[in-house]
Amino acid sequence: MAGAPLPTDIFARLRRCALLQHCKWDPQVNDASTLANFPLILRAETWRALKNAAEGLTAEALAAEQELVHRPDLLKRIGLPRAIRRALSEASSLGLTRSAVRVMRFDFHLTAEGWRISEVNSDVPGGFTEASSFTQMVAANYAGAAPAGDPAADWCRAVAEAAGPNGVICLLTAPGFMEDHQIMAYLGSRLTALGCKSHLASPLQLEWREGLAFLNSACHQGPMDAVVRFYQGEWLAELPVSCGWPHFFRGGKTPVGNPGYAIIPESKRFPLAWDQMDTPLNQWRRWLPETRDPRDAPWETDESWLLKSTFCNTDDTVSIRSAMEVGEWEIVAREVRRRPEAWVAQRRFQPVTLMTAMGQMYPCLGIYTIDGKAAGVYARMAPQPVIDFAAMDVAVLVESE
Repeated sequence: MAGAPLPTDIFARLRRCALLQHCKWDPQVNDASTLANFPLILRAETWRALKNAAEGLTAEALAAEQELVHRPDLLKRIGLPRAIRRALSEASSLGLTRSAVRVMRFDFHLTAEGWRISEVNSDVPGGFTEASSFTQMVAANYAGAAPAGDPAADWCRAVAEAAGPNGVICLLTAPGFMEDHQIMAYLGSRLTALGCKSHLASPLQLEWREGLAFLNSACHQGPMDAVVRFYQGEWLAELPVSCGWPHFFRGGKTPVGNPGYAIIPESKRFPLAWDQMDTPLNQWRRWLPETRDPRDAPWETDESWLLKSTFCNTDDTVSIRSAMEVGEWEIVAREVRRRPEAWVAQRRFQPVTLMTAMGQMYPCLGIYTIDGKAAGVYARMAPQPVIDFAAMDVAVLVESE
């Protein structure tokens, strides 16, 4: 259920604190606030069910990765770029790059048939500021409920442990993407509180020498004890090989979080490999709607299917015929016909709205797992079923037993 709204003065203070102290630099889109002035509240048994589901999905995803890195035919089928497939082909001889931490976020939607997931963000999931500091500030104003966890704290502890005492950590982002930079700045501040030294950089400022990462930037030069990547895996494949980006996938001795092969379950075409795999994926089959290659689904005539690209990000390419202008749909349809191997068709679920102080809203709960254990929730909601970049962030609290 949705909690009661915070008083205007208290919410204004929390919003200002999130902006100035916790790196929430995008508190609004156009003229609309991106922070809700009320929380969503889960029953304890609901949180337990979602927590168990996320942990089961994580275990299967990690097992599937270990199989797929040795299945080049299936890596091609799920849409991994050729350069990444080439890098992973050397994993048998060089070994997979060490993992500093594994973070995933499963996006759960409340539907007419119960909870379902739309995807997993296993490559570079965000939302830590909102799921940790903002949620904690909101929770202080509601008795009988508490945050589901503190994913930023769990993430930072894992990275600090991988880096070692007083570790020096490189935080990678793409220049020009403020929303990515704010996540790394926030996590960097929390790493500093644990005694680590962190440096923001781009992948082009990182050098790999015999599998070890060295930063070569104006602010710091020297070896890194760990590398954290908020730079999408498919973007790495577009960089020159001379910068050493394949070490994010194989042969890296410096621990990386998330390592490059985390892109495997991120692919929306991941389900197309299941029937040819030895790894059982019963949890995934239960929670994810049926997904097919567009050439094997009647998406052009059947409104019960939607389309999305292989590396759809923040639902930016989710295409539903009935929700689009005719011209927009035709552009997408032509692209899918031209390059079906870069898209999937997925059965639509019927999302359920929740009554809030802002009216009927569609909620999406992103359940984090960190090294296999559920760690908290990053929630968003919108007045329309597609939860995109303009959706509102909302704190999630769990009722006391």
